[in-house]
Amino acid sequence: MNPAASFCKFCKAITLTALALLLGACQHLSPARPVEVRQNLTEQRPAGCHEESCPLVNIDTLQFADEPALNRLIDERLRRMTINAPDDQLPESLHSYQIEFLRKAEPNWSSYLQAKLREQHGDILVVELSSYLYTGGAHGMPGRGFINYDRERARELRLEDVLIPGQEGNFWRVARQAHQRWLAENGHDQDAEFTELWPFQQTAHVALLEDSVLLKYDVYSIAPYSSGHPELNLPHEQLEGILRPEFR
Repeated sequence: MNPAASFCKFCKAITLTALALLLGACQHLSPARPVEVRQNLTEQRPAGCHEESCPLVNIDTLQFADEPALNRLIDERLRRMTINAPDDQLPESLHSYQIEFLRKAEPNWSSYLQAKLREQHGDILVVELSSYLYTGGAHGMPGRGFINYDRERARELRLEDVLIPGQEGNFWRVARQAHQRWLAENGHDQDAEFTELWPFQQTAHVALLEDSVLLKYDVYSIAPYSSGHPELNLPHEQLEGILRPEFR
């Protein structure tokens, strides 16, 4: 084969290789698959009650057309968020919870449950769960949670699924640094009494966002009720070598 022909063959091979790499990158960067989701909103009050003080149950949830496992997770987590005392039983359904709550409710009692799609990126759906229960007193009790659902694997992702093995300690070290920034941003870093009363702790509420990992805390966990649900944001660049590459 003459040198010119060999060179052309080499160029063709390089071009095809580059094209394959480019197509692979395009597939990796392609928009997330469309998701079909329907909102289901109900609000119930006792029959015949029309006063402002009437107790109520408001349930605002989601139904995904092609994700039955996620639908079951949302339903189970919302039902679990209704448990407010050690002797409370997990309701069989959200509908039965509505009926039972209103049967026992006193004036001004209220219960709110919500699921919303916080973010979609790639095959991951991040659903945020919220609750608020008022049964008298100065204020009600709010709750929060997340479901990080992998559509490709058809299952929920836990924190241990997305961390490089052996990196959990380093993950919480980065979270502790984020907590220090949160203290400074809110004027608590020089308040020895605050930091002693409300030390850093881990949380189960973890959201795998597109460019960061979000940690959300319950009220009374790392701050008083008036601070609401504190959030710590861990950008992906701070999780290099901690978060598995496919989740960055």
